[in-house]
Formats: sequence, structure tokens, C-alpha cells
Amino acid sequence: MRDDIRGGGEAARRLAEGASLRDVLAPAEPTAWLALDAGTRAWLPPRLLPTRAEVEGRRGWLAALRRPDALAEPRLALALCHRDGRVREAALGPAARCPGLLPLVVVRTADWAAPVRERAQEVLRAALDPDTALPLAPLILLVGRRGRGAFGVGLLDEVLRRAPREHLAPLFTHADRAVRRFAYRLAVDEGHLSPAELARAAARDTDPVVQDLCAEAALAAVPEDGLSDDVLEPLLTARGPRVRSAGVTALRRAGRPDRAEAFLADRSGLVRACARYVVRQAGRDPLVWYRRRCADAGDPALPPGAVAGLAECGERADAESLWPLLGHLAPGVRARAVAGLRALDVTDVRRLRALLDDPEPGVVREATLALLPSARSLDDGWLTERLTAGRPRHVRVAAFRLLDACGGLVRLRAAVAVLDDPDARLRRWAGQSVQSWRVTADVPPGSAEVGELLDRGRHLFSEYVLKRRKWAAGIEG
Repeated sequence: MRDDIRGGGEAARRLAEGASLRDVLAPAEPTAWLALDAGTRAWLPPRLLPTRAEVEGRRGWLAALRRPDALAEPRLALALCHRDGRVREAALGPAARCPGLLPLVVVRTADWAAPVRERAQEVLRAALDPDTALPLAPLILLVGRRGRGAFGVGLLDEVLRRAPREHLAPLFTHADRAVRRFAYRLAVDEGHLSPAELARAAARDTDPVVQDLCAEAALAAVPEDGLSDDVLEPLLTARGPRVRSAGVTALRRAGRPDRAEAFLADRSGLVRACARYVVRQAGRDPLVWYRRRCADAGDPALPPGAVAGLAECGERADAESLWPLLGHLAPGVRARAVAGLRALDVTDVRRLRALLDDPEPGVVREATLALLPSARSLDDGWLTERLTAGRPRHVRVAAFRLLDACGGLVRLRAAVAVLDDPDARLRRWAGQSVQSWRVTADVPPGSAEVGELLDRGRHLFSEYVLKRRKWAAGIEG
């Protein structure tokens, strides 16, 4: 934020030297106007702004602002951002005749000085219409987050509610998600979009708030027995899991629970849960489906979601179906099988340890999570071998994570060994582990190895802290 204000100060300096607004900032970027406003007061050299006497004098800014066209647009912009509230207020009259300065009028509607704020609100009310509202919407909504910024948002809402539907269309695809949220809320309130259009909007938009708003509105606008494919299909095929889950849940209402079975193996846990609800409401047991689907460990078409679903609603006895899947060709299936075993609280250290050498990072990550509670029972020498630079990064990370969880001398050995790892993030993690290491009951007092290891990490400590660490470990000198 400080850099933005400094940039606004530089823009103000160039305006004071006569540069045009379009040359010093991007008018379509709302944060640029806020930076100019703050930067003018924070960074513009005092010599480029009039003194108090000059403001009040016969030839000062206040006198100039009372004369039509007395100040060019760049100087008028500086006046709108001036430290003196009287200058800001006086500048609002001439600014009303300059469409390019309307963004600064918007900023002044949330001014801390009541006379300035009220005058700016009058000017904005007179100037804002459906055409000017569209480019100003992002800035109005941004200023609306301020303590005194509600006026602009209310005025924008009032103007756009009176506008034809076509004026809202550009806002539905705006890059600013706050603008899209505002536009869709207004469109839903006014009934501008049909259920099918709302469903397509929910499927298309990447913002979760817009997705939920449009999906719920699309389903609410359709009668109980009126759900058709032009509403359901966009929801069911959407990329966002929240939208798909809304569509899957609506299958029960549409009287089509059979179709929910296809979503029992969805990649999203939320969608799988909704599918299980619909299937159960139809009188069927989703667990039977999962068991049947995961019965063949050699099925190359087995979706990872089916494996996850079995663990989500299965019993510990279902672990027998998951163990064979640890050798499946699909990495996603192997990873979900390990995660499923952990969810069912079933662990076999020997069998899971072998997965730490898996070529897929996702499988190794899940195996590490499953083995962490049993880290001290693992062979630390075997894990230390996997810290060497020749191993893949995900294997080195897994080995260090498990060794770090062992604590004591094992943890310190592993951390020091990784201090020269080729990966910067792993080196930083190891350095933090060395710095936070403390002597535990299983570390023999006065251990020469501890002293040697601490010396290898000497660059991580001040001399005083290093001496204290050694003293705590019973090492003299």
C-alpha cells in the first residue's frame, strides 16, 4: 500500500508539472485514483502545492476555482486531492464539468470533511446515469468499503435498477469480482435473467459467491416439477464443485435420482456427499455401489473419487478393498487409497513405507501423512538415505518431514544434513528446524555429536545463542 501511495505521489508531481491524467495513471484502474488522492497529500513536495496564504489570497486557488475554466484538468485534479478541505470543496463545482474527473468526485463522496462529502454527493447524483455508472462501478464499490462510502453504492444501485437490462450485461463479465457480484445480485432482485441464464452464469463464473448466488437463484426460480435440462445440465457439468453439488442435490427434486449415481465418484468430496444424499433418499445404499466399484483392483478405469467415497462412508473392514489399490497404475487411485486407509484409521508401517519411493508426489504426500504418527518407529537410517540430493524433491521432503517429527538427535541430524539441499524452501525449513531445536530427555548430556552439529549450523545463530544452546546440551565451550 505504501508503494501505491508513493506511486500516487509521483503521479501528482507530474500533474503539477503539466502532464495529463491519461499520461500519469490508468483511468480504468480504481486503485490508481485512491493512490493519487493519498499520494498527493503524502508525497507531493510542499513547494508544488500552494501555501495557506496562497490558498486564501486574491490570486489563490480558492479564487481561481470560483472562476469558470480557471484551472486546467491536471491542476483541478490536484485541487480535488488537496490537503485543505475548502480547496477540495471548491474544486467540486468545476469538476462537475470535467467527465474525466468523475472518479475523484467518487472518492470525495467518502471524504472525512462533511461539507466536502455532501457537495461531492450532490455532484455525483447529478452526473451519474446508466452510461457513466458502468466505468465508475469498480471505483464506487471500492470506495464503498470505507466507513463513509455507502452513498455511492446506494446511488449506483438506484441508477442501475432504473436502467435497461442491456446496461448490466458488461458488468456480468467484468474482471473485478466485486462488480460481478453486485451486478448479479441486482439482476436476481430485478428478475433480469431467466433460470437457464442464471445456471449458465453459475457454471461459467469463477467466483464462489457468484456461483452460489446464481445457482440458488436458478433453482429457486423454477417450480418443483419444472426443472428442465437447460437448467440442470449447466449445473451438473460445471467445473466448480459448489455448482455441481447444487445440481446434484436438485436431481432429487427433479425426480431423477438414478443420475446421481454417476456423481458418487466425483473428484469433489462435496459433490460426492450430495450424491450419496440423493441416492439414499431414493432408498439405495451408496456403500454397496462403492464396494462393487472398488472390488477390481486391476480396473484401469477406476476413478479416484470412487476410492475416496468408499473411505468416506465405509467401515474399517473396507480397508481390505483398499490395500490392493496401493499398486494401481493410476497415481490418483494410489493416493486416494492411502488417504482412505488413514481415514479408516488403518496403518501398516511396512507396507506404507514402501510408498515413500513412489514417483508421484501426491502418493508420497499421502503416505507421509499416514506415517507421521508412527514416525519414531521408522528406520531413521533408511529415511536419511532419502535426503541425498540425487533423490526426487518430493522424496527428500517426505523423509525430512518424518525425521523432523522424530524429534531429539534424529531431528537435529536430519536438519543439519539438509542445510545444503539444492531446494531453497527445504533449506529454509531445515534452518528453522535447527534454530528451534531444543535438548530432549533422549539426548545424552554433553554429546560431542550435538556440539558438532550445532557448529555446522553456526551461521544460523549469534555467538551468544550458540553458546546458550551448547550449554543447555551440557557442552562446555
